[in-house]
Amino acid sequence: MNFKEALKKFIPKFLLRGYHFCWALFGAVIFGFPGMSEKMKIIGVTGTSGKSTTTDFITRIFEENGNKVASLSSIRFKIGEKEWENKYKMTMPGRLVIQKFLGQAKKAGCNFVVLEITSEGIRQFRHKFVNFDTAVFTNITPEHIESHGGFSNYRSEKLKLFTATKNIHVINADDENAKYFIDIPANKKIGFSMKNVKNISTENGIGFEISGQKFALNLFGEFNIYNALAAICVAKAYEINLEVCKKALEKAKGISGRMEVISESPIKTIVDYAHTPDQLEAVYKTFKDEKIICVLGSCGGGRDKWKRPVLGEIAKKYCKVIIITNEDPYDENPMEIINQVAETAGENVKKILDRKEAIETSMKLAKPGDVVIITGKGSEPWMCIGNGRKIPWDDRRIAREAVKSR
Repeated sequence: MNFKEALKKFIPKFLLRGYHFCWALFGAVIFGFPGMSEKMKIIGVTGTSGKSTTTDFITRIFEENGNKVASLSSIRFKIGEKEWENKYKMTMPGRLVIQKFLGQAKKAGCNFVVLEITSEGIRQFRHKFVNFDTAVFTNITPEHIESHGGFSNYRSEKLKLFTATKNIHVINADDENAKYFIDIPANKKIGFSMKNVKNISTENGIGFEISGQKFALNLFGEFNIYNALAAICVAKAYEINLEVCKKALEKAKGISGRMEVISESPIKTIVDYAHTPDQLEAVYKTFKDEKIICVLGSCGGGRDKWKRPVLGEIAKKYCKVIIITNEDPYDENPMEIINQVAETAGENVKKILDRKEAIETSMKLAKPGDVVIITGKGSEPWMCIGNGRKIPWDDRRIAREAVKSR
């Protein structure tokens, strides 16, 4: 346990909350309260899965419509044509970073800003002093349970974004928790559902039809239809038509580390950020008719220990060979984490502590026609180890090198 974590255990919660709020206020003050500017419409996207992709889709659509857009996600910062990698290993960076970003967006003349919003960020008031015009709910499944002290607390943090947003709410009506979000008042509510989608095809990318408009996305994963629907509904709220949405979404080739195709042949190789049971199963289902060799792990630091055996069960269900490896152990013993995932993963399991070796081994075991799926880190640029240290990392680079040397 590092000093920062130890300190948290001894500081009363109300003092910690005050500390976080004061930082949010300080950031807003020194950058001139840019998040309260009437010149920018700010859209917040929250949920367990799909936030980064939905943020990207919304950004693309509004740019296609001729707007100048800024967006911030776990993948990147973007202001107009300028973009740079999010290297904080935080989906929603600290208060000063966010307020500075909003100030830059305002100065650049952006009229729309799209922000990926997390439960942890909300709990630490990173969303404060930001006048959200639209709140988007993608979905919610158990995550950060230990951190929040239960699923209902986790959901409550997500709901705070909607409570703070008075104008437009966009909600996944198919999610079993949608009613909690629907109950929060807003000037306009728009729901999206697979019930309104026709002619779904997943043979060559994703094809579907909405209100007579056909879409053909160059992406894998039926779950990306939900991300597209969320973005289309946001566009609808601002009177952007379906033809503009179609043009924008059909240009999308995917985003870094989200169902990213590293190689098509001889071995199809996919890198994805999936780190929750629902995310992992959605990725594997996409290739359920093919022979899957998977590389997976689980995050340490005492985070969501409950899901480790669940990840093992899901891998057992879909994969012919399972390689369990290190991910982000923080201060936990990485081999203990690996063993906890392996307990339920069946017999076709290899436990390899070195993640680079694990990825290389997956390539050696794969045969033409197989699919190698590497999950857990996506495009993250760091691996978090003990004593608060981070080491440079990139699953995609290592996978590319492994494919070449195969």
